[in-house]
Amino acid sequence: MSRKGLNAELTALVERSVRGARIEQTRLPLVPEIELFLLNEDYPQHALSDEEIRWLMDNPAYWCFCWASGQVLARFVLDNPHWVAGKTVMDFGCGSAVVGVAAALAGAERVIACDLDADALRASALNAALNDVTLDYVADANDYEGPCDLLIVADVLYDRANLPLLKSFLQRADEVLLADSRIRDFSEPGYVRMGGQRAFTVPDLAESEEFSHVSLYYGGHRQITGTTQ
Repeated sequence: MSRKGLNAELTALVERSVRGARIEQTRLPLVPEIELFLLNEDYPQHALSDEEIRWLMDNPAYWCFCWASGQVLARFVLDNPHWVAGKTVMDFGCGSAVVGVAAALAGAERVIACDLDADALRASALNAALNDVTLDYVADANDYEGPCDLLIVADVLYDRANLPLLKSFLQRADEVLLADSRIRDFSEPGYVRMGGQRAFTVPDLAESEEFSHVSLYYGGHRQITGTTQ
C-alpha cells in the first residue's frame, strides 16, 4: 500500500475520535531520525462538540500523538544504544511505538510492541514500516511468555491507579527504562531517577508547562546514580 493509502487508512481510524482530523507523516522535533503517522498539527480541537469531547475521552486515540515522554525515551535509546543492542525489548503501552522503533533502530535483536488498543498496534505496524524496522505485536503483555531483557515504558503514569504497574514491570523484565511527565518523582523500591528533559507532545496539545518536563527512571539491578537534571 502507498503512503497515501496508509494515511487514508489511519485517517479513517482517527476520524472516529476527532471529526475533521487527518493523519500526516510527521518528523519528530526531538527525534528527527524517526517519522510517524500522526494527527495533523491544525486538527480542529476547538471545533468539537461536548458530545464529541466526551466520546473522545472515553475512546482516546493515544496512538495518533507522539507524547513528550515517548520522545524523551526514544532520544535516550538512540543516544545510548548499548541499553538495547542485541536484546529482547518490550515497548509496553506502545501507542505510536516511537520508543519501540527507536529500540529497533538502535540495534535491539527483537522488539515487542504491546498495547490493548488494536488501532495502536495497527498504527505501530505502519510506523515500523515507515522507518524500515520490524516489530512483533501483542495486545496483552501476559500473552508474551518469552524472555524480556528490557521493558521500555513511556507515559503510563498519567493515572495514579497505574502506579502498581511499577512493581509488575520489575517482575516482567530484567531491567526497566521508564519516562513520565505526570509523576516526576516517586519512591517505588527498585527504581532510581536518572534525569530529565524538556519535550512537547506532537501535535501540540497546549498542555500545562509542567507536563513538558519529563523524568527518566531506571528499574533493575545496575547501580545507577540518579541526577537532578
